[in-house]
Amino acid sequence: MENLKTKLATIDWQSVSESMNEKGYAIIPKILSDEQCNELIKEYNNINLYRKTVVMERYRFGLGEYKYFDYPLPKIIQTLRETIYPKLSPIANLWMKVLNIDKIFPETFEELQSLCHQNNQLKPTPLILKYGKGGFNTLHQDLYGDVYFPMQTVLFLNEPDEDFTGGEFVLTQQTPRAQSKAIVLKLKKGEMLIFTTNFRPIKGTKGYYRVNMKHGVSEVMSGERHTLGVIFHEANS
Repeated sequence: MENLKTKLATIDWQSVSESMNEKGYAIIPKILSDEQCNELIKEYNNINLYRKTVVMERYRFGLGEYKYFDYPLPKIIQTLRETIYPKLSPIANLWMKVLNIDKIFPETFEELQSLCHQNNQLKPTPLILKYGKGGFNTLHQDLYGDVYFPMQTVLFLNEPDEDFTGGEFVLTQQTPRAQSKAIVLKLKKGEMLIFTTNFRPIKGTKGYYRVNMKHGVSEVMSGERHTLGVIFHEANS
């Protein structure tokens, strides 16, 4: 994990902050090695790692499957949560301030986890997702309870146009009294996307206003697509 910690430490977090404030997302290249990506995919069928499997079509979430990791989390996921969260909490708190929301997020991941537990959100939310040909994920938000952090990450485990085609990551932005804006992103193997969980502030002529965000995955045309989702707050079920 030292290599991963080094990569995370060398990220230009000021640039990440600027991108989050300007766009609601930030792309960070080559956080996971090919070996780490391949190992996560290899362990997909290891039933001892997961607490719950969701077949998307049963709930009209799309077409595909995802699995929630159980505690103890793999070290790679625990490292990502503990290291990235403190870099994002100041951004989140700035968002709360400019939107006049009476909420302050703690500085450390451990404190956020404790806050979740106090609100009966006890179950881990990191997950791995798998899509085959025809797979897709409908637009949604990952909230899981009353306590939710407004940013999350996804790491891409396959190489687009080699391992799969299609399957772009989609964000939608719903500006008040306007049509929705679609943002379509195509990320490479090992890259990490940080994005807003449910809303972000935008500066207008009369100050900041809130726009709602959702995310999903477009249809996979061929091959298999795997991603690792790292959500910071816990779930109540």
